[in-house]
Amino acid sequence: MIIASYYKIPAVRRRMLEFLGGSSPEQVSAVYLSRCDMPTPADFRPQPPTSLDQFLAQGLDVGRSLWDRHYLVIHLDLEYVNFDFPAEPYLDAQRTFAVQQPMVDAVLALLADFGLRPLHLLSGRGHHFVWQVPRAGDVFSALADLVVLPPHLAEIYRVAHPPYGEPVGLDQGRAFAGLALVIEYLAHLIKERAAAVSPLPVELTAVTVGPQQRGREMVSVDISEYADPLHLRMIRLPFSVYLKPWQKSGIVNQATRDRIPVMFAVPADGIDPERAVAALRDAVLAADLAAVADTRIPIQTAGTARLLAAYRASPLARFHRRFYAAEHDPPRQWSAGYDLFTGEELPPCVGHILNHPNDLLLRPAEIRQVVTTLLALGWHPRHIAGLIRSKYERDYGWGSSWYLYDAASRADFYTRVFAGLIAVGLDRLQDFNCVSAREKGLCREPRAGCDLENLRATLLNRSEI
Repeated sequence: MIIASYYKIPAVRRRMLEFLGGSSPEQVSAVYLSRCDMPTPADFRPQPPTSLDQFLAQGLDVGRSLWDRHYLVIHLDLEYVNFDFPAEPYLDAQRTFAVQQPMVDAVLALLADFGLRPLHLLSGRGHHFVWQVPRAGDVFSALADLVVLPPHLAEIYRVAHPPYGEPVGLDQGRAFAGLALVIEYLAHLIKERAAAVSPLPVELTAVTVGPQQRGREMVSVDISEYADPLHLRMIRLPFSVYLKPWQKSGIVNQATRDRIPVMFAVPADGIDPERAVAALRDAVLAADLAAVADTRIPIQTAGTARLLAAYRASPLARFHRRFYAAEHDPPRQWSAGYDLFTGEELPPCVGHILNHPNDLLLRPAEIRQVVTTLLALGWHPRHIAGLIRSKYERDYGWGSSWYLYDAASRADFYTRVFAGLIAVGLDRLQDFNCVSAREKGLCREPRAGCDLENLRATLLNRSEI
């Protein structure tokens, strides 16, 4: 069954509309549709929900905006990553999802502890958990009250955005920023609980790990969507086709693509895991599932309130308050500040990252190295973020990326995540980038006693970050 024929099945379209928040494209609450797996940021072109049938007629993958007219949509993404064999999840899906299942069981139990029962979806490499809270409600207001938006981000939320030329609004922007802090806390709980049961390392974002059974493989608690403003992020619709291996360059070669079946995003609630994975890779099974599934995003106000209360009482919340107590140096001061920091006093492997930021400062593992090192040298984490932002906003051949994404938000997010893990004792500072650094001749002491190891030891002995 080809994609075009699959997309003509009425139940497939109905399930998509449910997830969009309505019964017809004209009535849904999602603000826009977008392709999910775009080759470059320049290909991001939000379309009104009324364009759903055009997406389907063209056989495209379809995502919905996190930006919603009536709700704050909450999304948690867990995905398998293999740094050595990127095609692994596509070629051996049953094994890929089987090694994630202990962690998934732990995550569902953790969410249930808070009274959260999300919609559970599968896509090509992992799991998605989605729920929402009303914009007109106490939980939404409490999330917004967690943060004060930086002036430039507040301005982003005031100006008009496609597809309708309307602003997101400060209330939604603040609530999404507050939600990012709470989801980071939830990710910490997942990392703690999953470590006891997962056969693979579990990390926040795709941080390089050591060799496992099939290369350097891990499960990423991928909360990176909270690194960007609300209007830039989307979730794949249930029963949408999954085209990442074909649309994203550098994942797999053409010979491997020819071995990968067409895949779909499918709901997993109340379904045997093996049956759900089979439907993920079979259009007929996916269509059968569409006839009986429920893809409405559940409203989970009470459970979200309990999660928010737990976050407020956590050590991570205390770290966040300290993080935001400082500010980046403003750009007018960079020439006399951040720009003068050449990194000569750093271990060569870390100095190399700062002096060659494109594309090293786009990789989570390399950002983590910079954050760890500068924390050990006594930098405030917000100024580490400011330094990284200054690299993003200088001309290192970034292309169009920073015309779409917000460099300051990205720098804050990754610095905050990695510094926060250290602050609460969840990161013991084990690093797996040293082999590549050694190969590049960036190690003064390739055998033992390297500067970076000494700095990590210093940081582990400090009581406050």
